[in-house]
Amino acid sequence: MGKSILVIDDSLSVRNVVRNTLESSDYEVTEAFDGMDALEKLEQKRFNLVLCDVNMPRMDGITFLKELKNKPKHKFTPVIMLTTESQASKMQEGKAAGAKAWIVKPFKPDQLLSAISKLIR
Repeated sequence: MGKSILVIDDSLSVRNVVRNTLESSDYEVTEAFDGMDALEKLEQKRFNLVLCDVNMPRMDGITFLKELKNKPKHKFTPVIMLTTESQASKMQEGKAAGAKAWIVKPFKPDQLLSAISKLIR
């Protein structure tokens, strides 16, 4: 297995599509269903990259991103927001919180893999 990626999305079907896309390119995938679940997973393991939805229950993606960036050992982990949100204001908020890229669903697998390969080598 190659690099490890944490996929955070409250939709099981989205997580499945993302997992299949990533595993077909030799990435190791861990799934979380929201920001709080993701923070627990980050306590146990380091990831090369995080893919995160914006709109989720309990803890949304932007709040999760701010929490992640406050943790010294995960501060430099690249985060790609993968979301249905296409509003410029949300994108600005995400970038300000530290997101490296913003991909709007439905995504093209090639587009996602290309963004990932630019952020982790």
